[in-house]
Amino acid sequence: MKYGIFSGTVNDGTIDDVVNEARQAEKDGFASFWAPNIFGHDALTTLAIVGREVPRIELGTSVVPTYPRHPHAIAQQCHTVAAASGNRLTLGIGLSHKIVIESMLGMSYEKPVRHLKEYLSVLMPLSRNEPASFAGETYNVHGGISAKGSNGFGVVVAALGEQMLRVTAAMAEGTLTWCTGPATLSSHTIPTINRAAEEFGRPTPRVIAALPVCVTNDKAAAAERAAKVFAVYGTLPSYRAMLDKEGAAGPADIAITGSIAEVQDRVAALADIGVTDFAAVEFGATPDEIAETRAAIKGLL
Repeated sequence: MKYGIFSGTVNDGTIDDVVNEARQAEKDGFASFWAPNIFGHDALTTLAIVGREVPRIELGTSVVPTYPRHPHAIAQQCHTVAAASGNRLTLGIGLSHKIVIESMLGMSYEKPVRHLKEYLSVLMPLSRNEPASFAGETYNVHGGISAKGSNGFGVVVAALGEQMLRVTAAMAEGTLTWCTGPATLSSHTIPTINRAAEEFGRPTPRVIAALPVCVTNDKAAAAERAAKVFAVYGTLPSYRAMLDKEGAAGPADIAITGSIAEVQDRVAALADIGVTDFAAVEFGATPDEIAETRAAIKGLL
């Protein structure tokens, strides 16, 4: 299992903060650095800058919403990031949520499974530097991209439900999960996507699991903080469904907390259920917690 770090500064820090964060993750020996795309800096633009400053670590988005971005346009942007970063980009995409797409952006969120199929039908050939030729119900795209210096980019999908996991297995390279605990990964996510990949004659998918992590002497305080910091995710239907599968009241119940040994044991156990990459979302509150959380994950490298 490979280990990566989720950026904590893309949304509330400066570009320099993100560069410094990625530089430290690379220095610490992590395999990947993941930038969320919420309502702060644009993740792909930020990673293009990071890629020029930080030379080796894999760079990924976690995740870019699809509905507001045409697949040809995002492919062009990704090829530019790939060229700028020495071909280290993995594009993580997701549908976002109905409340964001419809209520905030005024777009339709109808037929999300069809949307993902059509989106990937355009995006995947473009990601391989091949022209897209697709005529569907919502996308009709015939064209390619030529961005010198880009060898292409990987694509993973924030797929949670069974239908989304099957589409992902058939068309993309893997999935990136959030708010999905180990029991659900083991009983639902991993067997579903792996069975589908085998059925479709596809390679074993990449499974990138992102979970909150904090080394602490006060589990109760960490749980209370996690409940506040990650509260919104427990209210969004797709994440709520995964938490319900886990039997979790909220995101705090799937946070990995405790001593260095406890945290390391719980993280390392994810490899045994088929997780290929772990992406740590660090949420230490004190200098000691921050330092010890990073040390615990580094200790697994």
